Amino acid sequence: MRRFLLTRSRCVPWFTLIALWLCGCAASTKTAVTPAAAPLPQKTADKSELIAQFNESAGSIHSLNMAVTIRLTAGSTYTGTIEQYHEINGFILAEKPSRIRVIGQVPVVGKNIFDMESDGETFHIFIPSKNQFLVGPANLERPSAKPIENLRPQHLLDAIFWQAIPPGTPVLMEEIAVPPASFYVLTVVRVAGQGANGGADWEIGRKIWFNRADLTLARIDTYDATGKAVSIVRFSNWDVFGGVRYPKQILLDRPLNDYQLQLMVLKLTTNETITPDRFVLAQPPGTELVRVGEEANANPPASSPGDTKPGDTP
Repeated sequence: MRRFLLTRSRCVPWFTLIALWLCGCAASTKTAVTPAAAPLPQKTADKSELIAQFNESAGSIHSLNMAVTIRLTAGSTYTGTIEQYHEINGFILAEKPSRIRVIGQVPVVGKNIFDMESDGETFHIFIPSKNQFLVGPANLERPSAKPIENLRPQHLLDAIFWQAIPPGTPVLMEEIAVPPASFYVLTVVRVAGQGANGGADWEIGRKIWFNRADLTLARIDTYDATGKAVSIVRFSNWDVFGGVRYPKQILLDRPLNDYQLQLMVLKLTTNETITPDRFVLAQPPGTELVRVGEEANANPPASSPGDTKPGDTP
């Protein structure tokens, strides 16, 4: 009996612990949970409607005159170098099919950081701080160790104007969910040549994204012949300027050039007549001429006066 009582007394704490644990499990606790937001209503459209809407938007603008803020980020997590450049003021003149001029200025003081122009065949860039005037082919893609040097006026032109989808072009359509948003995506394909079986060989040209919340243009991805995305342009905060809808924020991502450029539109005039002289960027006297992409890339300073002063804005 004594042995039984001793054994029983040793077990009591364990029984007590088990009982307390069971009571704790049985007790209910209430946690306040915020109800999930109701899904936004989604608009519907078919492929032909989206193509027609995109082409109408692309054809509604033939010139732009805008005041913007510009934020350039060069480098990526893959290269291990990310440089965040300060936000600057900018002025952009653009006219279809291929003319663009961009001036970047230091805020407040209005001093020019760069002045660049392209006619679709040749680009000109004046950099006052280096006293250099750069000239080169508009389609030149020469990767630089400094991503900022990969910026081209033509890149901006392709971001602020979008090209209509030609009639008869093969287009695929899909719906993609990127919670909490949902998108319609048009994949525009192009003939890349003749396939091994004698038929046409196809490749992706563009992917055009529409936000299903309001069917606005959200993004355009452009691909090269190898299937790599060379340009990803995102559009947001759409507004009406002179009867034309246009995004107030444009984010240009050039993965192969290793930079991102964000434009925030402050003022915009569309479809005004722009005189040709406003696109002229002549070499200022006394500056070094650098022919980008050529073996001999430096010439003596020019002696002829330039038609454009460094402080001019379009």
